[in-house]
Amino acid sequence: MNINTLEQSLCDLFAPWVQALNLRVESLQSDGVTLRLPQSDQLSRVGGMLCGQAMMAAADTAMVLALIQHFGAFRPCSTVQLSSTFMKPLSGQDALVTARVLRVGKAMAFGEIDLAGADDGKSVFRASTTYALM
Repeated sequence: MNINTLEQSLCDLFAPWVQALNLRVESLQSDGVTLRLPQSDQLSRVGGMLCGQAMMAAADTAMVLALIQHFGAFRPCSTVQLSSTFMKPLSGQDALVTARVLRVGKAMAFGEIDLAGADDGKSVFRASTTYALM
């Protein structure tokens, strides 16, 4: 698995509105991936704060890519649970979305996601996820 393959997956596997987030694969880790979510007026609320819906969509997308990284190829899956905590606003900078696969069984996969400011590295959003593997 490499960055180019995961970038292509963003184009091939996700709906146009997810593609409109302009996510880019920043790096790969043995247990996951880090994506960059560019700061954008289209994804911001009053005061330039990144909206929660964009954070959740980026988190879910990052975890699917982390599962692709884990399996070495796309395996159909469905989000069963996404539990999120918004810790503080993010504004005026890109976000780095790091998704880690914690455990994969025969039918379920579990992961965690952290979203932090790309400039200051401060965590602003955390999520835990469960996916059904098809």
